Parts: sequence; structure tokens; C-alpha cells
Amino acid sequence: MAEAKKQERKPGICIPWEEKVKELKEINADKELVKKVWEDVDGLGYVYIWQCLLSF
Repeated sequence: MAEAKKQERKPGICIPWEEKVKELKEINADKELVKKVWEDVDGLGYVYIWQCLLSF
């Protein structure tokens, strides 16, 4: 069997900023602001997934 590639992610993160920024073209705005907004939205997605799992 092939070894599964284990990804180390911090709790509360679905897609880390370091992965997402590789998918984006050049950012022409405040990069720290874009990073903060991404992390906030990603965290809300994480909470939503857990809420769905715990509710049913």
C-alpha cells in the first residue's frame, strides 16, 4: 500500500492561507488584509462543518 500523505493542519483551518495563496494570481491590494479575510471566512466554514456534524 502506498503511504498516505499526512497533512498537518492547525485546528480550525480547512484550507491554510499558504495553500490558497498559491492558487491566486498576484494580489494588488493589502496582502495582510486579504490574508485576514481568508482566515476569517475559512474559520467560519470550519465551524459550519462541525456544527452540521454535531447537530445530526
